[in-house]
Amino acid sequence: THLSCIFQGFHERVSPDDPKMYNTHAIVDAQGVLVAAYRKLHLFDVDYDGGFRESKGTHKGTEALLVTGTPVGNIAVTVCYDLRFPELFTALRQAGADVILVPSAFMPTTGAAHWEILLRARAIETQCYVGAAAQHGRHNEKRASYGHALLVDPWGKVLADKGSDGDGVITATLDFEEMQSVRDRMPVVNHRRSEVIDLVVGDNGARLKIVRVSASQGSSAL
Repeated sequence: THLSCIFQGFHERVSPDDPKMYNTHAIVDAQGVLVAAYRKLHLFDVDYDGGFRESKGTHKGTEALLVTGTPVGNIAVTVCYDLRFPELFTALRQAGADVILVPSAFMPTTGAAHWEILLRARAIETQCYVGAAAQHGRHNEKRASYGHALLVDPWGKVLADKGSDGDGVITATLDFEEMQSVRDRMPVVNHRRSEVIDLVVGDNGARLKIVRVSASQGSSAL
C-alpha cells in the first residue's frame, strides 16, 4: 500500500511536573500512527538579534533519527540550529539518508548571513536532498524569523526558495537517479579517511535511531 508520512514540529512536554519541554519533530504515517519522534539535539543559546537562550525552557535530545522506506527514500530529521553541526549530517548520510529535513526559525541576522550557505553546504557534503521549512516575519516585539524556506539538491543547487514575504508551499521533484550519479562520480563516502578522523556515534551507534516504515517507492515530489 502507498504510505504518506507527515513530519510535524511542536513543543513536547514529557512530564507535567517538568517546566522544560523538548523541541520535537514527529513522524506520523497515513493511518495516524506515530512512527517516530526526533528531539532537537543542539540548543540555540546565542547573542545575536537580542539574544536567545533555548536551554532555559528546553531539554536537549539524546538521539539522531533516520526514517527509512518512505515514499521519498530514507529521510533524516534535524531541527534549526542542528544545521551548524556537519558531523550530525555526515552520520545521517553514512546511515543511509537520501533526504535531510531542517525545519527552522533562523533569526534575521544569522539567516541573512548563513542560512542558504549552510543548507547548500550540508547538501553538497552529504550528497542528499535538503528540505528546510522556515518560519518568517515578526512573531512579537522580541522575536522575528528570516524565512526563505528552501529545497536544495545533492549538487547544492537551490530548487525552490519561498522568500520572506508570506506563507506558502514550495515543491520540487526529487531525481534519485541524478542523486546516485552525483554520488557515483564523486564518491566522497568511500574517500573518507576514517583511520585518520573517525566519526563515532555514541553508545556504539545506538544514539542514531533508524526506524523503518514499509511502503513501495511512490511519488518523488517533496
